[in-house]
Order: sequence, then structure tokens, then C-alpha cells
Amino acid sequence: MPLLLIIYLAFISLGLPDGVLGSIWPVMRQDLGLPLYSAGFIGAVVSVGTVVSALNSYRLIYRYGTGKVTLVSVFLTALALLGFSFAPNLPVLLLWAVPLGLGAGSVDAALNNYVALHYQARHMNWLHSFWGLGASTGPLVMGMVLSLQYSYRFGYRLLGGFQLILVVVLLLSIRRWEAPHKPDLVGHASEPEQEPVKQSALALAMLGFFLYCALEVSTGLWAVSYLVEVKALDATEAAFYGSLFFLGITSGRMLSGFVSFRLSNTALIKGGLLVCLVGIMLLFFSSLQTSGFSLLLLGLGCAPVFPSMIHETPRRFGVEQSQRIIGLEMAAAYVGSTVTPPLFGLLALVLGLAWMPALQVFILFLLFLSIQLIKRFLNT
Repeated sequence: MPLLLIIYLAFISLGLPDGVLGSIWPVMRQDLGLPLYSAGFIGAVVSVGTVVSALNSYRLIYRYGTGKVTLVSVFLTALALLGFSFAPNLPVLLLWAVPLGLGAGSVDAALNNYVALHYQARHMNWLHSFWGLGASTGPLVMGMVLSLQYSYRFGYRLLGGFQLILVVVLLLSIRRWEAPHKPDLVGHASEPEQEPVKQSALALAMLGFFLYCALEVSTGLWAVSYLVEVKALDATEAAFYGSLFFLGITSGRMLSGFVSFRLSNTALIKGGLLVCLVGIMLLFFSSLQTSGFSLLLLGLGCAPVFPSMIHETPRRFGVEQSQRIIGLEMAAAYVGSTVTPPLFGLLALVLGLAWMPALQVFILFLLFLSIQLIKRFLNT
């Protein structure tokens, strides 16, 4: 099996658990007798674990190599999913949330850097489209399990079993990860690996990842509520429109892989931000008929931004620094994903959701500004 295909499978496995808890929580919490808000505690533990592992991924990969770190990380997520299927109460769920977060953060940073160094921009976009496939498949599997009158516990075991199969595949391919492979950095005129990392540019790069995840996660969480509360859309119809945002991200990343034959990472990022702006403006001025299209367009705009920023990292900061910096960028992204949704919720409580598009435009402006300043600092 080609190594790139194995990497794609690993990214499907990374996305699998992401949407599962939210999709199954109404059933799961009733079975365990837990309050609605306790899912937030589980999510917080997972988020802390991802940040910790992303920050330490550089040391782990330097010592053990990408293949072994990926193998152990996927094994940890498999154990966590199987552990969730047997958990009798909240403390045990919180215990299993630890390896789920630790595994996710390490494999995310490891695979992103490996693809950024060894493959072209199209492969990075396709890699993240496979994450979207995994994130969509997890809730789909759970829904199918429940429709067949099985327990959510069986669904967790199915997902954990898939992860264990991938562990076997990774184990059999472990030597191929360490094979010599020249980094694919064609098209970068300077030699950034010979230059010291500029802390100001690094801070801006981390800010960019924070801002992007703030935009994506807050949209994914609050867009449906915006359509219901502000646009007075039917809740069932709004939920369908909300799924179009994620469809736009997944399909857009697949499409971006082909577009990258013609456009640079920077062009893809700026083009994506422009499409996001159009999508947000359309969402603000949308009628009931155009609401779904506005979210689909916003997803298409988001699609190339995150993969292209990652793929540009070794070209900005050099091969030797890329794994450490991608670990920092992933940590900043996870912090943005963790902090922003409750912040949006708090502001919605105080001001109402009608202001959401204005805040999204402000986030887009800051993201564009950070990208421009990085270019100035590094003279790229």
C-alpha cells in the first residue's frame, strides 16, 4: 500500500472521533444520567490534551520519528474510543478523554509536517479533505448504529475497531516512514532553513491559525442558530443548511488540490478569504432561499486556507524548524477551537446573534492582515 494512502487513512482516523460526541450526546447522556453541560467538560479535557501533545510533538518526532509517533497516537485514540464504549460514568469518560486528546494532537502535527515537507500542495489539500471525510463518517456511523437499534456503545466499538485495523497497517509500514525522502520545496527562492526564525513572524503565524479556527469552528457551531434566531428559518431546514458548510469544506479541499497545480499557497489563501467574505456578506443579506448557498460558499472559502498555511510553513521558516513550528501552530489552532465557541455563545447571550457576520468579517480582516505582515517580515 502506498505510503501516501496510509497517511490519508490516518487522517480519516483523526477526523472520525471529532463529530461523534456531539452527535451521540443526547442519547449517551440519558443512558449515563448526565446533565447536558457535562459534554463541555469532556471536550475541554480533549482540547487540553491536543494542545499539550501538539506542543510536545516536536520532541517526540525528533526522538522516535514520524511513523512511530503516528502509530502510538492512533493506538491511543483507538483505546480511548473503546474506553468510551465501556465507560459507566463521567469520571471514566474524562479519564478516556485524556488519551483521545493526546493522540489527536500528536498525529495532527506529525502528519501535517510530513506532508508539508515531502509532498506538494495538492496532497496537503487532499489530506485535509480526508479529515473532513472522517469527521462526516463518525456521526454517520453512529446514526446508522442507532437506526439498527444497537447501543451507542457498539458504535464506539466499531470506530475503535477501525482505528485498531489502522494501527496494524501502520505497524506493517513502519520502516517506510523512515526511508530517505527529499523534501519537496520547489519554487521557494531563498534558503529559509539557514535563517534564524523571526519571533514576530512566528507569533503572527500562530495568530493566523488561531483566527482561522476561530472562524471555522464558530461558524460550524453557531451558523444554524443564527439562521433560526435571526433569519427565522425552520430548525430542521437550518440544520440541513448547516451541513452544507462542512460539505463545502470537504469538497472544496478536494477541488483545491487540483487548483493548486496553477496557484501558489498564498494565492489559494487569499482567494479563499475573498470567497469567505462573499459568503459572509451573502449570509448577512440572505433570504430563506439563499441561506444554504451562503454557508456552502463560506465552506468553500475556508477549504484551502488551513492546508495552504500549513504547507507554506517549511517554506517560510525552513525545513529544520518546520516540525517545531507546526506543533506550535497546531497548538494555537486548538486554542482557537476551544476558546472561540464559548466566547461566541457569551456574546450571543449579551448582544444576540445578529452581530455574528460582523465579527466574522473582523476575524477575516485580522487573518488577512497577519498573512500580509508575515510576508513583510520574511520578505517572501
